[in-house]
Amino acid sequence: MLVVALLAGSWMHSAHAAKQTVCSITVNSPDEKEMFRRSLPADRFEFVELVEKGRPDWLASACRQGIRCDVLVVSGHYDGRSVFFSDRLDVQEHLPVVELERVTCSDSCPGLFSRLKEVYLFGCNTLNAEPLNSASAEIGRSLVRAGNSPAGAARLSRALGARHGESSRDQMRQIFKDVPLIYGFSSTAPVGPAAGALLGRHFRAGGGGEVASGRASARLLEQFRAHSMVTTRGMGESDPQATYRQDVCSFADDRVTPERRLSFVHGLLGRDMAEVRMFLDRIEKSVESLGDAERRSPLVAGVLADIAGDDAARTRFLTFARDADQPVVRARMLALAHDLGWLTLEEERTELIRMFRERLASGSAGAADVDLACTLNEDRELDAELHRLAGAQRRADGVAHDAILACLGSGEGHARTLEALTGPNDDDARIAQVYLRHRPVADVNELRAIARGIARMRDSAGQVLALNALASHRLSDPESLESLARLYPVADSPVVQTAIAGVLIRSDYEAIETDGLLRTLRAHRLRSRDGDNMVDVLIRRLQAR
Repeated sequence: MLVVALLAGSWMHSAHAAKQTVCSITVNSPDEKEMFRRSLPADRFEFVELVEKGRPDWLASACRQGIRCDVLVVSGHYDGRSVFFSDRLDVQEHLPVVELERVTCSDSCPGLFSRLKEVYLFGCNTLNAEPLNSASAEIGRSLVRAGNSPAGAARLSRALGARHGESSRDQMRQIFKDVPLIYGFSSTAPVGPAAGALLGRHFRAGGGGEVASGRASARLLEQFRAHSMVTTRGMGESDPQATYRQDVCSFADDRVTPERRLSFVHGLLGRDMAEVRMFLDRIEKSVESLGDAERRSPLVAGVLADIAGDDAARTRFLTFARDADQPVVRARMLALAHDLGWLTLEEERTELIRMFRERLASGSAGAADVDLACTLNEDRELDAELHRLAGAQRRADGVAHDAILACLGSGEGHARTLEALTGPNDDDARIAQVYLRHRPVADVNELRAIARGIARMRDSAGQVLALNALASHRLSDPESLESLARLYPVADSPVVQTAIAGVLIRSDYEAIETDGLLRTLRAHRLRSRDGDNMVDVLIRRLQAR
């Protein structure tokens, strides 16, 4: 009897030890997790939700608890690049990809994902193979400058693009290293309730026996056939991308000290600048993360001094930056050069003015250039450099030219850009909109001129563009508001009336006679096929006064 009891106890212990742990990270719908919980037998599986509501360090908390997952179910909207998130306003929890990289690269959490057999990623594009980054034209030109033939540069550029493309699928393969099976979606995933229903059918058909086997289930893939479910496996040591993963982990590993990470960045800056460009995001974040105290520490200060004194890397880096196809990339590289001690603040400003001079001379500047100019001069420090653009000629990109100069402090450019807002060209008006998002009009006379200009416009689409630009100004000037109120009854489109209401509802409409405004809104209301809109909201607010 004693032997039997011992054997029974041993069997019970083994049965308990053989239980598989299903971990879930639920930042949106719980439908998928609950279907796993309801469908899998309790004597074979135990369930652990890793997200702790109201606790921002919930993943680190799971690590400290020593949790080990055999199966991982992640439920959340995915932005295709950087984060799993919820569409519910009351949910604050989210899952950044960089946090997953930290956990998997640093061994600060050696057990959590170490024995994973399967991962289920219920989010759109979680296994999309489309590259997130691409090797741009300046990379090919840089490779030619480095001595490669045009054909060789094209070949190397393709190889860099493949290595650094970092599709969503590649990211997940790097994160879930050595995991035999990863389920996800190559495009749009089903919403939680639909996904839960499909899982339910799969489990009722006997699919539960395949969970944690590490082998792809043909039945599960068939259930999700209409929803682009695909599978892959985690990256192994022999994978062609394994060395790239080591580079990524050099940025993500939280055991790496600031000076060691900075030394790695210095080594990276010694590689071909084409590859440095592909790592730009990660290099920027590493340098920006250094606090003042860290920069002053002898070890970090020593590495920074070594980088600042590396004239060869500086020359190659700035040559590449000046050749960048996208002005925003060029500006980012110049800012990084300043942070690394390669450019003084005055030299950085000189480089930026040089960039804008080239853009203005090209005749192809557009809204993106305007947005960049205003963003870079948010503190108005570049206003003092405007005189360096005095000879720039106004070409085909007339309004963009004016708006760029306006962003850099030109009063004449400002006036011309405001005129374009109510002009005949919708593309010009859109550029003016971009400018006004950065530089709202404060002068009441200018606001009145815009309001009168909108009232004179004959094109409904143009009126809507101009009205939408005006909506963010929260008007309080009675004359401007009266101009818009007079436009309402003669508007020939419900879309224009809605845009007028959008301006009025954000303004101090009590500055005009509200009873008369209410009568006008009711009497001249053009019904929209979309039902209630901003006009109805404004009417209800006026009635409630």
